[in-house]
Amino acid sequence: MSIRSLLPGRIGFGTAPLGNMFRAIPDEEAAATVQAAWDQGIRYFDTAPLYGAGLAEIRLGDVLADKPRDAYVLSTKVGRIVLDEFEDPASRELGEKGALFEHGRPHKMVNDYSADATLRSVENSLERLRTDRLDIVWVHDVAQDFYGDDWVGVYESARTGAFRALTRLREEGVIAAWGLGVNKVEPLEMTLDLDEPRPDAFLLAGRYTLLDHSRALQRLLPAAAERDVDIVVGGPYSSGILAGGSHFEYAEAPAHIVDKVGRIKALAQEHGIGIKSAALQFVLAHPAVAAVIPGATRPSRIAEDLSALSEDVPYGFWKSLREQKIIAHDAPVPVKDAS
Repeated sequence: MSIRSLLPGRIGFGTAPLGNMFRAIPDEEAAATVQAAWDQGIRYFDTAPLYGAGLAEIRLGDVLADKPRDAYVLSTKVGRIVLDEFEDPASRELGEKGALFEHGRPHKMVNDYSADATLRSVENSLERLRTDRLDIVWVHDVAQDFYGDDWVGVYESARTGAFRALTRLREEGVIAAWGLGVNKVEPLEMTLDLDEPRPDAFLLAGRYTLLDHSRALQRLLPAAAERDVDIVVGGPYSSGILAGGSHFEYAEAPAHIVDKVGRIKALAQEHGIGIKSAALQFVLAHPAVAAVIPGATRPSRIAEDLSALSEDVPYGFWKSLREQKIIAHDAPVPVKDAS
């Protein structure tokens, strides 16, 4: 099924920052941010056990617990089991992401993409989220950035385990849809080439943004559109560098990225628009993209995101981005040349 009929709008809320990504966030601030998203009409929320070893799920569940369950869409992820044992969060092995959630809960996590672990993960997430059902489940991080040269083997364990388990849950009506949630294009291309099982959608983080989109444009997005596999884009601000932060790909941005962002900002100022507007509207312009889920840790960020969606971005801005080779010549843009 297309998840477009399931999603309540084109923008959702990504909760990775609520797992204390990069910094320790007070519970009150996290709760106020989720509440602000709700109050301003956002009804799609995405989370994962990885985010602070269950912290983001707990914080999200605490706010949504008193909301009508039929009023919102909820997605989480499988592939990691959160245990009752403790460990030093800063010492976790998260591939290229390093100590991304060093301020999260100290609960130990194990990677497991088997069918049994998938079902256990779903049950555990339901408990942390304080709800009785999930709408979408993503198979999390079966890619190079977390598993290096071993990623194909991990992917294969997910294909024979999690993929099949989630297909059964979908067939039984326990979940509405499933797919992969990754930061790399290659696992999604591999999945599209499978005869079975068939996912409904993909969550692709960081690979379709103003700063990095060429690879996804080449094959993934056209193939996904052809097969009616919707794309939800995560990380539209490239870990924050496109929203006033200093991180790109979950680390301090290198000089060439800082320079590129500076050029985008200069053009945005020249055309009188915000860089967030450019980032979000660029992502949503591609016909394969069903929704975008920026993350936030402050209530004020929600209003900024929603305002950015509706800002009028002139065609001249997109034309300038193409002329300066900041975006690919064949990347769809929100408005066409009036001439």
